Amino acid sequence: MATRAKKVKKKIVNYPQEQYLDWYACMLRVRKFEERALMMYSKQKIRGFLHVYIGQEAVCAGIKSAKRIEDPLITAYRQHGIALALGATSDACMAELFGKSTGINKGKGGSMHFFSKELRYFGGNGIVGAQIPIGAGIALAEQYKKTDNVSITMFGDGAARQGALHETFNMAMTWKLPVVFVCENNGYAMGTSVERTSNVDELYKLGWSYEMPSEPVDGMNPMAVHEAMHKALAHARSGKGPYLLEIKTYRYRGHSVSDPAKYRSKKELEAYKAKDPIHLLESIILQEKIASNEQISTIQKSIHQEIDDAVAFAEASPLPDPAELFTDNYLQDNYPFIKD
Repeated sequence: MATRAKKVKKKIVNYPQEQYLDWYACMLRVRKFEERALMMYSKQKIRGFLHVYIGQEAVCAGIKSAKRIEDPLITAYRQHGIALALGATSDACMAELFGKSTGINKGKGGSMHFFSKELRYFGGNGIVGAQIPIGAGIALAEQYKKTDNVSITMFGDGAARQGALHETFNMAMTWKLPVVFVCENNGYAMGTSVERTSNVDELYKLGWSYEMPSEPVDGMNPMAVHEAMHKALAHARSGKGPYLLEIKTYRYRGHSVSDPAKYRSKKELEAYKAKDPIHLLESIILQEKIASNEQISTIQKSIHQEIDDAVAFAEASPLPDPAELFTDNYLQDNYPFIKD
């Protein structure tokens, strides 16, 4: 007599409690920081461009937990969340948005140009795709110095159409550079969908032309991002050369504060909000009894206070001294036509 096979419940909990709570806190910090940044922009406390990371938090959380502290990282201009995940303080990041001297770049970089030597964060870059060859150059430096560090080079789906990507992929594979290329595919290059820009809309396949190991990743799940990054980093760290990950994510807001995002439907937006990475992880934590409601509440209150404090810090901080206009940039002595 045939016996009915027992249903085996898929194991969800694969990591220590601390890891789940760290992912949760990391994503919530980024979400609340970005929401407050939008509010401060509406009050004209923040000027210029502002590209928020809302919806993409699982990407930075999963990368942070998979990488080593020594691994350098470079990315594009939607980058506050990456900086926060790597360890930049909310105070320093908010002050930078306010253009204050206490900012991570002394108020000189603004929203698109964070940088930290200590965190090995080569920052956000304002030119679309320009960071791709720079990231390979950083990898070349690590290879030359004979470290086992891996350059994490991030770019968006729009930058995937730049010629510099193909030149970089070719050189990186030829020289077997220790680099993991991460394409954050949030579906739109400004207001242009991936499908309208090329016949190749599964962007990980771009690596196949160079025989580069490449795969798609669920970017709404920090565990999936962590596992894919761990695998890719191990590959590059072992001397086998580059790896490409297309992390499929979604931004809930427009391209920047000036974008009403009318090019996409409410139905599409709501479908992605139903897969919100923060809500997903919170549900897993509570359902699997990884932590209690009280512990989750404590994290939420702590981060809310942290963001309140960051705004207060930015408000109270001084503007950069005009005398430092050329400090960290160009020496005035090199430009004699510039008068005091």
